[in-house]
Amino acid sequence: MDTELAKTFLVVAETGSFVKAADRLNISQTTVTARIRSLETQLGQALFERGRHGATLTPQGDRFMPSAMSILQVWERARHDVNVSTEHQHVLSVGGELSLWNPLLLNWLVWMRQHCPEIALRTEVGEANTLIGKVERGVLDIAVVYSPMYHPGLAVEMLEEERLVMVTTDPSGATAENEHYVYVDWGPEFSAQHDKTFPSLKRSGIFVGMGPLGLSYILSAGGAGYFRERAIRGLLEDERLYRVPNAPAFPYPSYMVTTQNDETGAIGRGMEGLRTVVRDGMSPWVMPV
Repeated sequence: MDTELAKTFLVVAETGSFVKAADRLNISQTTVTARIRSLETQLGQALFERGRHGATLTPQGDRFMPSAMSILQVWERARHDVNVSTEHQHVLSVGGELSLWNPLLLNWLVWMRQHCPEIALRTEVGEANTLIGKVERGVLDIAVVYSPMYHPGLAVEMLEEERLVMVTTDPSGATAENEHYVYVDWGPEFSAQHDKTFPSLKRSGIFVGMGPLGLSYILSAGGAGYFRERAIRGLLEDERLYRVPNAPAFPYPSYMVTTQNDETGAIGRGMEGLRTVVRDGMSPWVMPV
């Protein structure tokens, strides 16, 4: 199917209007209408309800949405794969949650370049559910996440049992008050344990959804919060951060997810690299602040 049809469908669905979609795509409204009509003819179903207030998805259109997104994602991967230089024998596509790029996946990229120069690497950042969905659809070869979904056909392997520890910028190591505490969203399991242990801190004035953002904030403005032990090790050694005495550490394991267990191909080499950088230890790396 023409990828332009899928792209046009997604833009109409997002904007809720054939006119706005035409403006976004820099084409005429007539072309948008023709593309959607062609797509509906090929699928044998109406995808939009047209009305005075715009276009809304039909139940069939709503069910087609994931397929349309997958079509464009697979096409983008195909474009990347065929344009890789002849020096590379394989292309490996890997995605990870933002916090895992610091330092796990950064160290993995270095390892791959040193030990597998024949493999071209394609990487991206995303949320766990999105990344795992891309593995299922063949857009990604490996996803590295904190909360895997155990779907049929997926191979899930724990990489490391990392810990979340409470640190502060206060040299005394005192627990921060609510207004100085940064509540980082490390997922529902962490929240349940954290809120039971620190019921007053769950009402913190600052709540962030990304560990690196919270870490950068307290290094700039002062405060405390829970962060990945490996990511802040260098900051503890440099005395830019201090452990809060008697604050419990919470487990935070990471996993790699794939659809294949072939240890001999490019995916197997990528998995080997992930295991190796975890086993041998990783160079600390922190986002600049």
